Amino acid sequence: MLDRGPPQPPPPTAEADGSEANDVPFGSLQQCVALRDWLLSEGARMPKAEDLLAGLAERLIALGVPVDRATTAIDALHSEYSGVGRFWTREAGSTVRLFPHGDASDKAYRESPFHRVHETGEWLILDLAETADDAFSVIPDLKAEGYTQYIIAPLFFTNGTRNGITFATRAETGFRDEDVAIMRFVIPTLAAVMEMRSVNKQLDHVLRIYVGDEPHKAILAGSIRRGHVQRIRSAILFADMRDYTRISADMTPEETVDLLNIFFDCLVPSIEREGGEVLKYLGDGLLAIFRESGDDLGGAAKGALTAAQSALAALDEANALERFAQPVACGIALHHGEAAYGNVGSGARLDFTVIGRDVNLASRLARLNKTLGEPLLMSKPFVDFLWGDPEPLGEHPLDGFPEPMGVYRPSRPPPAG
Repeated sequence: MLDRGPPQPPPPTAEADGSEANDVPFGSLQQCVALRDWLLSEGARMPKAEDLLAGLAERLIALGVPVDRATTAIDALHSEYSGVGRFWTREAGSTVRLFPHGDASDKAYRESPFHRVHETGEWLILDLAETADDAFSVIPDLKAEGYTQYIIAPLFFTNGTRNGITFATRAETGFRDEDVAIMRFVIPTLAAVMEMRSVNKQLDHVLRIYVGDEPHKAILAGSIRRGHVQRIRSAILFADMRDYTRISADMTPEETVDLLNIFFDCLVPSIEREGGEVLKYLGDGLLAIFRESGDDLGGAAKGALTAAQSALAALDEANALERFAQPVACGIALHHGEAAYGNVGSGARLDFTVIGRDVNLASRLARLNKTLGEPLLMSKPFVDFLWGDPEPLGEHPLDGFPEPMGVYRPSRPPPAG
């Protein structure tokens, strides 16, 4: 939603050379310094950014600044949305809005006062009675809600992102010069605190997107030493698309990406709904685990089986709706054992990957899907944790393993009649 800006260093949010204190009202400087200290301490550690905005507004009011409405627009490095808007008013408190990726958000930004202050690098102070309704799309709403003055300030982060904050008041005479001076005094500190919070949040989001929920927690906790291994007892799900090479042979890269995304949209929601974690996307396949919880060892296997069956049903539905250019099939293998996260690589470039004998066994089992003509196969160690009577398909050799493995499929209902 907001511009990331050019690679060169962005301009400062404000001239923070000491001169910003010159216009602060005599007698208010100590309170203003206390507000900056609050931003750097308690404000920086608040769990929710909307609480930070509310706390800032409330403390400005305590200083005599007649803030009735405050908003921020902050760039987000996220796969599902481009920015986050936070809104605070005296009447309603705090709310949050996510700005989706796409042309609509880009157009709204270009027509907003944020774009203006990002281009000029200057604060924009609007007396609403003298501002045309078509100056910016928000102006009619502000007037209708009784606001008299509107201030938009740019917040430039050191990573090049361009963000912003606004204040509005219903005071008859608008903001006084000393009110604006107080805002200018605290905004550089606010920008620094918001950047720290934003960078931490973005790091959390990006790691979760690319390595999964549990691995990203381990990485942030410091598990980045090469050779570090964490073992997890779990049900293991390995899935891949059948005939992917043939299906994608004549596709453009863009068409191939669309194919894979639709395919994973059929699989992943079912896995996550049953408490599974997708640990790796493997080209046209994925690897997921369902952790054992306490003494309920059968819960992980049951969740994995339910997820697999739901995923196959979702794929059948997508084929029926002709979401694919041609019908797509999937092979899913379920095994129970030990998955392990391991840091592997060389030098400063590591990969947080999934390793272990049981992971390899699940991938080998998946190769039997096509051979046996079955969309869903289960190993003997997996069915040992299930209630019911899955159908045995005999013992089969698995490449790289000395002993054949007992293989099963889910029991099928008897034919009608």
